[in-house]
Amino acid sequence: MRLLLLGGTEFAGRAVAEAALGRGWEVTVFHRGRHAPPTGVRSLHGDRTAPDGLAALAEGEWDAVVDTWSAAPRAVRDAARLLRGRAGRYVYVSSCSVYEWPPSAGYGEDAPLVEDASADAEQTDYARDKRGGELAAVEAFGADGSLLVRAGLILGPYENVGRLPWWLGRIARGGPVLAPGPRDLPLQYVDVRDLAEWILGAVERELSGPYNLIGPQGHATMGTLLDACVRATGGPAELRWTDPDVILEAGIEPWVQLPVWVPPGSDLHDALHAADVSRALATGLDCRPVADTVIDTWKWLQDIGGAAPQRPDRTAKGLDPEVEAKVLASGGGVPGNTP
Repeated sequence: MRLLLLGGTEFAGRAVAEAALGRGWEVTVFHRGRHAPPTGVRSLHGDRTAPDGLAALAEGEWDAVVDTWSAAPRAVRDAARLLRGRAGRYVYVSSCSVYEWPPSAGYGEDAPLVEDASADAEQTDYARDKRGGELAAVEAFGADGSLLVRAGLILGPYENVGRLPWWLGRIARGGPVLAPGPRDLPLQYVDVRDLAEWILGAVERELSGPYNLIGPQGHATMGTLLDACVRATGGPAELRWTDPDVILEAGIEPWVQLPVWVPPGSDLHDALHAADVSRALATGLDCRPVADTVIDTWKWLQDIGGAAPQRPDRTAKGLDPEVEAKVLASGGGVPGNTP
C-alpha cells in the first residue's frame, strides 16, 4: 500500500507512519521539517498554511491519505481537493469533541454534532475546527471515500500533550501523591499504536464514515493506571486516594491540573470516558493492557532524557506541588498503592 501522511513526525501521525512501515507499506510524509520523520519514509516538505504550501504534493498517487490536522478547516479542504482523484481514501483523524455538548453517556456516531462548522473556515475553536475538517474530507472524497476517525483520549509513546508523561514524572519523584478518586473510576482511552493499527486495517478493508475510536470504557481505571505508573517508574511514591469533592473544593481543575481524571457523574466524564465504541471494536480495534502503554511510555521518556515534548497549541498540564501538598496536609487522601 502507498500511504501519504500529512504530518507524520509527532504523536499520532508518527505512530501511523511507524505502523505502516512495519507492514511493509510505502510511506510518504508531508511536513514542515520541524521534526525528523521516522527512518524509512519518503519526506516531502511544505507548510499547508502558506501560499503554494502544498506544491510538493502537486504530483503523486497514493492508496490512502491520513490527515491529523486540528486547526483551520480550510487547510484540510485545500489538501483534500488537491489530492482528489490521486488518492483512494482520505482518512481524517478527528475527535469526539465534534459532538454537541454535552453528549449523553453512551453516545454513538449518530449523536448530534456541533453546529456552525464549515470546511471553508479559518481557525475558531477545537470542536468546530475538527468538524470542519470532517466536512472538508467528505466534500472532496465523498461519504464512501472518506474515513472520519473520532478519537478520544490518546495515550502512549510520543505523547506531546502532557497527560501520561506528567503522571509518570510526578510519580517518579516519589513521596505522597494526590491520587484523584475513586480508584475504580472507569477510564476510556486508546493507545496511540492501537489507534494507528486500526487506521491501517480500516484502509485495507476500505471502511468509510465516522468511528468513535477509543478503547472500551473500563479497559482501565484511575487505580490501574496510577498503579501501573508506580510499578513502571519504581519510585518510592505513595498514592493518596482523595475524594472528588475534596479535589473540587480545593479549586483543582479536572483534566488539566490532574490529567486524564474527571469527576464521576459529571458531563465531562460522560463526554470523555463514556462513548459507545462498538463500531470500532467490531471492525478490529484491539487494545493492549494499560501496563504496556505505561511501561512503553516511561521507556520512551527515559530514552529522550525524561522530558516529553509539548505542543505549543495545548495548555500545560499538571498540579502545582504546593497545591498538592496543601490538599494532602489538610487530611485529603487515603494511603494505598494496591487495591
